[in-house]
Amino acid sequence: MKVTVWNEYRHEQQHEEVRKIYPDGIHQVLASALGEQGFDVKTATLDEPQHGLTDEVLNNTDVLLWWGHLAHDEVSDEIVEKVQKRVWEGMGLIVLHSAHFSKIFKKLMGTGCDLKWREANEKERLWVVDPSHPIAEGIGEYIELEEEEMYGEHFDIPAPDELVFLSWFQGGEVFRSGATFKRGNGKIFYFRPGHETHPTYYNKQIQKVIGNAVKWAAPVTRDYPVYGNAKPLEKLEGYKEE
Repeated sequence: MKVTVWNEYRHEQQHEEVRKIYPDGIHQVLASALGEQGFDVKTATLDEPQHGLTDEVLNNTDVLLWWGHLAHDEVSDEIVEKVQKRVWEGMGLIVLHSAHFSKIFKKLMGTGCDLKWREANEKERLWVVDPSHPIAEGIGEYIELEEEEMYGEHFDIPAPDELVFLSWFQGGEVFRSGATFKRGNGKIFYFRPGHETHPTYYNKQIQKVIGNAVKWAAPVTRDYPVYGNAKPLEKLEGYKEE
């Protein structure tokens, strides 16, 4: 399975605190973890030509991971439309943490995707609320993170097709932290953890969830649906082909 990890890659270059945690970028940590799980992984970043998401890259990507925060508005609308088209065609999309505000996620959801947030280094427990779901395979009742950024309800997204994780935070809020959606032939998973000032993506359980999500979101081999004016399958009196 061919996976592309897309990362804005701005915090790591601009902020020493983040660079100490992810010296080669969040994308490299995710790519390494997925590579160890047996996936064929490439990376792409915002400042590469076409944001690293050329037609060749997108056409050879089964599942795309997306992490962004500082520069959502700098992502080209043309690239967003190409990613959306690939999702419709069947490419999987894993949207991570602050990419809830990315152009591509908001475009696919059709809502504002806003939420509450707080940076207070508080404990998070991600409770598995759908233990039969393949994304939760190999995960116990919950994942506990000692320090994370809080995201709280209300999360302005459409009702998920499936809710896999529900987070509780030390300050009292809860959040729909693992949600699936289908758009066209493609499958989408939003996964909340991963604030840049915490080493969340080194956590083996978090890595396991992301690997499970990649397997779940993989394209199904089938023809793309036919749309538009359609000839009748049976003979119709008075029908004239346009």
